[in-house]
Amino acid sequence: MRLPKTPSFRLDGKRAFVPGGSRGIGLGCAVALAEAGAHVVIAARTRAQVDEAAGAICNAGMSAQGIVLDVGDLDAVEAAMAEPFDVLCNSAGIARHANTLETTRDDFDAVMGINVRSAYFLAQAAAKGMAANGGGSIIQISSQMGHVGGVDRSVYAATKHAVEGMTKGMAIDLGPKGIRVNTICPTFIRTPLTEQTFSNPDRVKWIEEKIKLGRVGEIEDIMGAVAFLASDASALITGTAILVDGGWTAG
Repeated sequence: MRLPKTPSFRLDGKRAFVPGGSRGIGLGCAVALAEAGAHVVIAARTRAQVDEAAGAICNAGMSAQGIVLDVGDLDAVEAAMAEPFDVLCNSAGIARHANTLETTRDDFDAVMGINVRSAYFLAQAAAKGMAANGGGSIIQISSQMGHVGGVDRSVYAATKHAVEGMTKGMAIDLGPKGIRVNTICPTFIRTPLTEQTFSNPDRVKWIEEKIKLGRVGEIEDIMGAVAFLASDASALITGTAILVDGGWTAG
């Protein structure tokens, strides 16, 4: 009897690009990819942050470098991705939460600009290189708010619903090129950027009531999903979402 063989979760010899990878969820993504053997390019707007993150990964015996990049500058994005990558894990994103009646035009444009416009063209730039290189994996860090709504999150939820839709459309367009496109949808993850939310007792109560596993997320909860979607272990998975939400969207 010939036994089936589990596909490899390793990424040795692969190149991965992680916008927003200098801290928080993005840093977790970068570490997960580097631990699996990829050379990781971390991109963010601040030189000190990307150098610190890449340096820490290298000091741990893995391979990484940092570059300064504003993902809102689409010409700079194309230039940064001129050399093909095997994996794009886009964790760059912003949030400006407000009640629907209080949303400003500036906040709407800013969040849409990064979370939708930049995400789209980052994926496009990555796909061009992947298509010429025989395929690859595009991972968008979306949100559970791409599947539900939330208090003071109408604009943020709109952007993440858009990311879910673009992912499905891109999966159809890019599948024939051997390019897989998926999202990871976290619940509330404890990072420096979410401390304001966790300092609000009413928000904490709301979060704890929604998460069926009874705890908020940690950065480590995202890392396995990233390594899985980047690797051959997910070779037939495209156009879908992995909900790392502790059961929030189950009902």
